[in-house]
Amino acid sequence: DLEEQFGVASGEALNAFGDGRCFVEKYVTNPRHIEVQCLGDGTGNVVHLYDRDCSVQRRHQKIIETAPSIGVDPVTRQALFDDACNLLASANYLCAGTVEFLVDESGKHYFMEVNPRVQVEHTISEEITGVDIVQSMIKIASGKTLPELGLTQDKIPEPMGFAMQCRVTTEDPSHDFRPDTGTIDVFRMPAGMGIRLDDGPGFPGAKITPHYDSLLVKITAKAYKREDAARKLIRALKEFRVRGVTTNKSFLLNVLKNDNFLTGTVTTSFIAENPHLLEPLQERDRAQKLLHYIGEVIINGTPKSLGAVGPPPSPVDPYIPTIETQPREGRSLKQIYDQDGAEAFA
Repeated sequence: DLEEQFGVASGEALNAFGDGRCFVEKYVTNPRHIEVQCLGDGTGNVVHLYDRDCSVQRRHQKIIETAPSIGVDPVTRQALFDDACNLLASANYLCAGTVEFLVDESGKHYFMEVNPRVQVEHTISEEITGVDIVQSMIKIASGKTLPELGLTQDKIPEPMGFAMQCRVTTEDPSHDFRPDTGTIDVFRMPAGMGIRLDDGPGFPGAKITPHYDSLLVKITAKAYKREDAARKLIRALKEFRVRGVTTNKSFLLNVLKNDNFLTGTVTTSFIAENPHLLEPLQERDRAQKLLHYIGEVIINGTPKSLGAVGPPPSPVDPYIPTIETQPREGRSLKQIYDQDGAEAFA
């Protein structure tokens, strides 16, 4: 099988890139996916903002991320930091970047790749260190060095508690995560201490199409203990309301309530080994049902199935009030910008 599969991979590479050479990598059984967040200023200065555990994933797509990781031997963790920083420093790396590793059951780590960008899960690194990664990246791009920004390794604090992030998407877990489309009728996001929201295209009336990313919002929870961060995330997901399109909220809740996830370490095969996590939760949607019923009664009268007799209510033309508008004094900000340009607007 190996020879045949190598030939297939080589043929695909040759057709796609004009080069059929392939790397043969070590197969790691039941690994954990641990990555190190770094910043480099292009002069050889590189710092790390500690690690993230991204082992909860489906088809190599991350679902829930935690910082810092738990259950990693201190020697292995320091080796991850050293290897990540040395690799980027040797290339005079410039900007924010993530060095990703697999860690096997014995604690050995294997380099996978460098992601030379800000990743979706960067928020949890920001929460445990207090370092604004996006702001730092912009300042570095403007020519600042890490020492000038006060970002030397000795000045970056130890992780302050734990942070956990989940991605709410318009996908249906019970149908192989098929993307859903439609119009959002209700959209209410959670809040509270320790909850951070990085939202996207979600609002009442929003049209969710198949032509864009299915991500609605990233929810990040922070707490002193990892278990408390998970509980905050569960509470936030329960408060989160989306009606009109299907989301993966029930799947996220199933994962966060799983005892193995809460109390131990999991590997990249965690979801595949627990198919019951895909079972949907039954939501009653009482408020929307009540509103639909009230609207039905107002327009069409009480249903005969409930004992109503006689004709439906007589139609009544709605009263539309007349509002007197006052003439605007001077020009609007948009008119100033359009007519006189950005300098006058500023």
